[in-house]
Formats: sequence, C-alpha cells, structure tokens
Amino acid sequence: MTTEGTTGRTINARIANFRDLTPAERLDKLVEAAHLPPADHALLGKPGALPLTLANGMIENVVGTFELPFAIATNFEINGRDYLIPMVCEEPSVVAAASYMARIARGCGGFKTSSDLPLMRAQVQVLGVADPEGARHRLLIAKPEILAAANAKDKVLVSLGGGCRDIEVHVFPNTPRGHIVVMHLIVDVRDAMGANTVNTMAETVAPLVEKITGGTVRLRILSNLADLRLARASVTVSAAALATAEFSGERMVEGILDAYTFAAIDPYRAATHNKGIMNGIDPIVVATGNDWRAIEAGAHTYAARSGHYTSLTTWEKTAEGGITGTIEMPMALGLVGGATKTHPMAQVALRILGVKTAQELAEVTVAVGLAQNMAAMRALATEGIQRGHMALHARNIAIVAGAEGAEVEKVAAELASAHDVRTDRAKEILARLRGQA
Repeated sequence: MTTEGTTGRTINARIANFRDLTPAERLDKLVEAAHLPPADHALLGKPGALPLTLANGMIENVVGTFELPFAIATNFEINGRDYLIPMVCEEPSVVAAASYMARIARGCGGFKTSSDLPLMRAQVQVLGVADPEGARHRLLIAKPEILAAANAKDKVLVSLGGGCRDIEVHVFPNTPRGHIVVMHLIVDVRDAMGANTVNTMAETVAPLVEKITGGTVRLRILSNLADLRLARASVTVSAAALATAEFSGERMVEGILDAYTFAAIDPYRAATHNKGIMNGIDPIVVATGNDWRAIEAGAHTYAARSGHYTSLTTWEKTAEGGITGTIEMPMALGLVGGATKTHPMAQVALRILGVKTAQELAEVTVAVGLAQNMAAMRALATEGIQRGHMALHARNIAIVAGAEGAEVEKVAAELASAHDVRTDRAKEILARLRGQA
C-alpha cells in the first residue's frame, strides 16, 4: 500500500532491509520515501540540529543541548494509508518491535483508528462558598456569560472553529478545606495541545466566577486527564500471521491472551504492560515536540478510572481463531505552539509523518502504542522479552566495552549468539579480536 504524501507523491512505509543499512543509507532511503527537501536531509544528517540560541529561548538556565537517537519505524498502514513513524528514544528494541508488528499487521489489513474532537478541560477551583449546590446552579445559569468571557480572550481560536464550548460544575462537600466547587471549561483547542489556551481562559473568567459564587478562586489550570479527547486504534491479526518456526499461530494467540489477562487483573503487571504501550507512544510525542509528561499523566490516570489500575488495551480471540486488539486513551497532542513549532527536528518529524491535524497525529500515535503492546506480549508469551531485547542491547554493551567502528557489530553478534550480554565478556571478545588483527 502506498499513499499520497505532503508533496502529492506516494509514500511507501515498507522499506525492505531498512535495519541492515548504515545510518547514512537509511537517511537517503527516508528522504526518498517521505519526499523530504534537501534542507531536511542536511538537518537530519548532522548533530546539533537544535541551535543553542533556540534552546536558550525554550527553557531557563540553558547551558547546552542533549541529543537522543532519532529513528524511523517502518511498515505502518493506518486507515489504508502508509506512515513512516519518527521515534526519539534511548531504549533498544522499541523501534524494531514496532516495525516488526506493523509488518505483521500490514498483511492483515493494518490498523484502524478514530478519535474525539480536541476538547480540553480547564479547572477553576472555588473555596469559601456557603451554599455549594446553589453556587453550582448559579454558574450553570450564567453559562452564556462565562463562555462569552472565555472566548473573548482568544478570538483567533474562535475564528478557526474552536473555542470554549461548555462548562461543568462539580461539588466536593466537607473536604478538609471546607466545601469546594470546581468549574470546568470545556474548550475545543483545534490543532493545539491547548494548555496555554485553556489556562488563559480559566484565569480570565476567575473574577466572574467569584462574583457569581461569592467564593474565592484558587487554582485555575488545565487537567491532563483529557478524557474528552480520546484516540482509539484497533488491529486484527490471523493466527497464521503470528506463527514462527518455533511456535504455532494458535500458541501465539493463547499466549497473548494469557499475557493480556494478567495485566487486566493485576496492577503490578499492568504498570509494566502499560509502560510497554508508552514505549511506542512517548517516542513519537518527543519527536514531534509535544508534552510527553502530560500524555503519561493522562494515560495512567485513565487506566485507573474504574478505581482499579488496569490495561490500556484489550485483546480478544476472533471467531476465526485470530486475535483483535484495541486501545483507547487520552491523547492531547498539538501541531502548533510550543516546541512543536520551535524545535527544527520536531518540524522535520511532522513532515515525515505528513499528518494534517492534531487528531490524525493522535490516532497514528495510539496505533503505534498498540503495535508495541502486541510485540511485547508476543515476546513475553513465547521466548521471553530478553532474547530480542538483549540482542539489540548487545551493541550498547560493546560500545561500553570500548568497541569502535566495525568492532561494535562483531562483538555484539558474539555476545548475542552466546546469550551472554555482559561488559566483562565484551571486553574479552574485543581483546581477542584486536589480538587477532
């Protein structure tokens, strides 16, 4: 499957033998596949893509910049369209696992996604209210006035079709700080993540809220539990597609279902299970300059919304004996504002993805999280997580041992083949290779 890219030419996410190429060769393949301009090729091919002058304007007390590997996951077909996925992370096996499961899913129809409107909540906390239920009703009656005040603060957003849409009012009686009334502004932030927008609106309406309730406003800030801004993905894979030389497809399906059930019932397992999902999600969030901490906070809170911390994904056996996986979670991502617009590499990442809206970015991101989850459970339920992970980690160990250039792959290959990935063993292998040379 090939699809139209941002330049109108076709994108093919199936790049054969991508992992076997050198970084320079991979870059050439990426530029060709994603139709990137020469400026992006130059930016990706050199270190220090973030100038110190830009970094100094992004956060405080800057003394330098810190780089992480920028990689591309291949093979993804989502809603019938091909995507090349930029991922920024330090952990071995993440990109390989996502690409591998995307290739399996690709042969079974790929991933299907959907999402809600980009609605964010801003919370306005009110204390010292004598009649909290009465105050709640007064706020609801004054909704048109509150919405008008909020929208007057961001006429550009309103002109783009967004703006404050509604309010909610929650009452918390008899807390250690007395009655607390909390009003939520429900804001359509369009293609922004929305934090600055909703925070500004909350601060703008605070005096009006105090006048209506007779109380005192304290906190005026967004909620990172973006439960009105959910993104979903699903994938169905046949048993035959999961089969390997060592394990039948049926064994794979049963193993994945056992692994999922463990995560669904046990929060200790669910924490690691969901971390594996975020292994796929966070690298895209970082690559595109979005707030990965906000995404993490929303994900884990949503996983505990029933009062029991559980899996963010569900897995079920199909009538044909295959397996269907689904994910639904908050995904407050933006294409405009903040580091997304400031960081040169974030802009390159968005051009590689070719997404047109924040909702599309959210859907692609959760699909990668679902692929990562399937990859982890497939490994855990069969040969174990360490076999593939340590084989890739062996390169890191070889470098730590002092290997350079072609020595890295030679040392790593020997470590992996012996299933003995240790620094002292790597030093022994390196010494022997250098002695032979």
